[in-house]
Amino acid sequence: MRIVVGMATLQLTPSTLSVRLTRREKIAGLLRDVTVPRSAISAVDVTTDALPATRGLRAPGLALPGLRKVGTWRRPGERMLVCVRRGQPAVRVRLTGQRYDTLLVGSDDAAAVAASLPVGR
Repeated sequence: MRIVVGMATLQLTPSTLSVRLTRREKIAGLLRDVTVPRSAISAVDVTTDALPATRGLRAPGLALPGLRKVGTWRRPGERMLVCVRRGQPAVRVRLTGQRYDTLLVGSDDAAAVAASLPVGR
């Protein structure tokens, strides 16, 4: 199943969840596509205002104040992949045992995207 969320795309297979970024997002955020096993998903929720939901220091990535955030945000004990923009809700996927502890990806229909993602299956 392929779920388009803004510019980035979430792709769900029977065993994995992948975040596919556009070329621009990869360059701006110094990121690459991320694939995690479905069993690593510990929680999924929706954030109505995604820009302030980003916590920590940007390292590396792009932040246009009040407009867009793309990259990796870090704080003690947490590494977050972020791809969000102003006025757009986001899906927050919490992970266990992966490179990123959280995926925060903007989506115009975040509630439907969150409902389609499995937790720990």
